[in-house]
Amino acid sequence: MKTAAITAVGHYAPDKVVPNSTYTAYLQTTDEWIVSRTGIRERRFLEEGGTSDLAVGAARRALAMRGIGAEEVELIIVATVTPDMFFPSTAALVQHKLGAKNAWGFDLSGACSGFLYALATGVQFIQSGTYKKVLIIGADKMTSIVDFEDRNTAILFGDGGAAVLLEPSEEEGYGIIDWVNYLDGSGEEALHMKAGGSRNPATHETVDKRWHYIHQDGKAVFKVAVVGMADVSEEIMKRNNLTGADVAWLVPHQANMRIIRATADRMGVDMSKVMINIDRYGNTTAATIPSCLAEYYADGRLKRGDNVVLAAFGAGYTWGATYIKWSI
Repeated sequence: MKTAAITAVGHYAPDKVVPNSTYTAYLQTTDEWIVSRTGIRERRFLEEGGTSDLAVGAARRALAMRGIGAEEVELIIVATVTPDMFFPSTAALVQHKLGAKNAWGFDLSGACSGFLYALATGVQFIQSGTYKKVLIIGADKMTSIVDFEDRNTAILFGDGGAAVLLEPSEEEGYGIIDWVNYLDGSGEEALHMKAGGSRNPATHETVDKRWHYIHQDGKAVFKVAVVGMADVSEEIMKRNNLTGADVAWLVPHQANMRIIRATADRMGVDMSKVMINIDRYGNTTAATIPSCLAEYYADGRLKRGDNVVLAAFGAGYTWGATYIKWSI
């Protein structure tokens, strides 16, 4: 049975660049402190609009690369934790703005693992023969839920969108070869946004308590993320008889350079084979992995036939890994 392959990629980053110096005075921190603990030097902020605008920008670039119109897209899956609104879905807004009149779609909430969840979902529609063109988008306007008075989280996040087009693989052994995804809801307390949903709808009290922002127990998340992302990366390699020498690129979720290094070490992959853009964009949640793919393909470093391992860990807890034989 043929699998799905990525046939186009696109990345959209807002124009506004926000360097670490923006935070140093009012958060009583330094550029050196931020870089040493996170690897982030700057990030991008979307000044007007919502997540759908980031998604549409990325989708347009992917479709232009493929040389097709939006009307050829049959399904749109948007991975995000910052939808424009609860309903209609961000996928619906993207469909309308793109002019993808023949597509249906939906949103998927997997936090920082959202793109991998969406990718595995989209593959099923290709493998079943239901569709031939599925647009997978990871996009988040994280600045809309960041507490800029919280030193622990304010420095971490930026805004961005990235998209891939999935189509049936034209050659055996190329495309999305394998994936494994996990979920552990016991992680709720360590990383969440407490209000805004049905449990704690918006009130003066929830606003006053700053419950509509990201809450993260950084130390707790770091400990489980290092283990989870490293374990699942090692698992996907063993399942496919891969060694560190076989892997052309590790594409980790861009949350923290220390987590990225720990994952590479566990896999036996040299840092020269690790895709990194956290220094320029920060953590863009569902957009980090596809944005790396888009940038490294655009500049010629990602090549046809490369063995690529994607790995992520996020709120929930969610985590997973995907093995791709790059086909374009």
